[in-house]
Amino acid sequence: MSIRRKRLSPEESRSAAIEAARRLLLASGPQAVTLKAVGAEVGRTHANLLHHFGSAAGLQGELARAIADSVTSSITETVERARAGETDARDIVDRCFDVFDREGAGALAAWMILTGNRDALNPILDSIRGLVAQLSVGHEEHQVAESTLALVLNALGDSLLGGPIAEALRLPRDTARELAADRLRHRLERDRELG
Repeated sequence: MSIRRKRLSPEESRSAAIEAARRLLLASGPQAVTLKAVGAEVGRTHANLLHHFGSAAGLQGELARAIADSVTSSITETVERARAGETDARDIVDRCFDVFDREGAGALAAWMILTGNRDALNPILDSIRGLVAQLSVGHEEHQVAESTLALVLNALGDSLLGGPIAEALRLPRDTARELAADRLRHRLERDRELG
């Protein structure tokens, strides 16, 4: 008896592959996000995934785009709530740090850089530029860009080395988050005073 595969539209096939890649990223790290592994997860051939993504780098780039896009709307909403005094800067910091740590964006970005796949970072950079543009409406763009730069670099560094460094320095694990929240809190308060 033959097993019939469910026929998926091109968009459904791409979405299924990206979700499988995200699961592999979180379970086993960025090195596990290969066309072969993703194909096995979704019951598709290597050739089928090549057709949709062009290469493993293309798949990783689309994964990076999916992660970045899903998060920027959440961060935007949290920033707007913080600006209105409805939530604390720590919520913004936690959301950003979680993306890089728990959602695997930090490991994926580092992997792309180390393997020479810098072009796959473009979706992340585009998403960050879009986030800054959106958050700059009615606010000083340079200040939003500076805050974003500091937050992203802190989150990336913390996702890669935060645990071991905090432990070596005998500091609580969330010290980097609290320091970033203090800086952002100060910036938001200053913006409210000026606005």
